[in-house]
Amino acid sequence: MRSTLDCLPCFVRQALTSARAAGDDALLHEEAVRGALELLRGQDLSASPPAVAQLMHRRIRELAGDPDPFAAMKKHADEAMLRLLPALRRRVRDADDPFTTAMRLAIAGNTIDVGVGGRTDGRTEELLETALDGRFAGDIEEFRRSIDEADDILFLTDNAGEIVLDALFAEQLPLEKLTFAVRGAPVLNDALMADAELAGLPHLAPVVDNGSDGPGTILSDCSPAFRERFAAADLIIAKGQGNYETLSDEPARIRFLFLVKCPVVAGHTGLPVGTHALLRSDRGET
Repeated sequence: MRSTLDCLPCFVRQALTSARAAGDDALLHEEAVRGALELLRGQDLSASPPAVAQLMHRRIRELAGDPDPFAAMKKHADEAMLRLLPALRRRVRDADDPFTTAMRLAIAGNTIDVGVGGRTDGRTEELLETALDGRFAGDIEEFRRSIDEADDILFLTDNAGEIVLDALFAEQLPLEKLTFAVRGAPVLNDALMADAELAGLPHLAPVVDNGSDGPGTILSDCSPAFRERFAAADLIIAKGQGNYETLSDEPARIRFLFLVKCPVVAGHTGLPVGTHALLRSDRGET
């Protein structure tokens, strides 16, 4: 997957965005950017971007004295999506293919991401309205079969707000097979247990956290309990670019659902920016 060198401008932008989320102190903003640049100077630039971003955001939270600078933004995103949920649920219910409609809406929800664009996207409602018209790449029938064949499915969520649409999609899945996972500690606007509860996930299936503050699923940093849970699953549904970046080389049966958001990921996947992607893992298939 892409290296840290590919993402240097994005890291600086993230540092500034995170510092601004923590407050209006211009000195803090400057210190956060300088700290990010200093951190990057000492890093292995071949490392995965989420692994380096994890260290950078730890430092920014420490500088800001705020364990979760995006808490208010996440709550706003969750509540905004919940307001749209009744209309979206009717749309799924009335569709000729509710599974595909709910899946496409869940992928479209991946636009809610401060990690790539530096802010949440105010065009979320518009993007959801056009979710079924955009470019799509993936084998939906194979995805259905993999779900039917699985006995134990682990669903890795990504961002706040988006997690509400994950719940909507999960209503089309065999809930008795399902376990959801969220991040174990704050990083950017990634979903935590509080977001899962607000989205209603515990009413659908068990929810666990991965024990990590990485913006993805960095297995080496996850808790032993989560790694055991990950290994036990015979199918993993992974939302978002961060999970794709950190898990695409793992020897597991994974289906990645995400919106291609940047030219680097577009180059790696061979898919244009803006594509709704359903990708299979390259490894772990029998």
